[in-house]
Amino acid sequence: MYPEDLKYTVEHEWVRTPGEHEGSVRIGITDYAQDALGDIVYVSLPEIGDTVEAGSTCGELESTKSVSDVYAPIGGEVVARNEALDATPELVNNDPYGGGWLFEVVPSSPDELDGLLAPDAYVATLDG
Repeated sequence: MYPEDLKYTVEHEWVRTPGEHEGSVRIGITDYAQDALGDIVYVSLPEIGDTVEAGSTCGELESTKSVSDVYAPIGGEVVARNEALDATPELVNNDPYGGGWLFEVVPSSPDELDGLLAPDAYVATLDG
């Protein structure tokens, strides 16, 4: 349920290294997060060229239940966003670790990746 090749945050985002663009990492939300949100009907993401700061709000996911902020797990420049989510936001529900990815960032400080959670540490945060 939580792929071993990803790093996680307590805000329920995941980070895959490497991303599709040189030097980037790909970011999405976890299966736990998409399940808690319910059916996602709208996705707001940062624009290509935007700079995001680790821990800052950089987007929103709107579901039939609520609106939830998307936080940047690491700081850096946004180099890609999942344009498919404009027309099919339900990809986040159907394939959170694949076609439902959100955006890619070139980290301003790759050391920030070291502060993210391993899968077992992330799962431990869910039991509380």
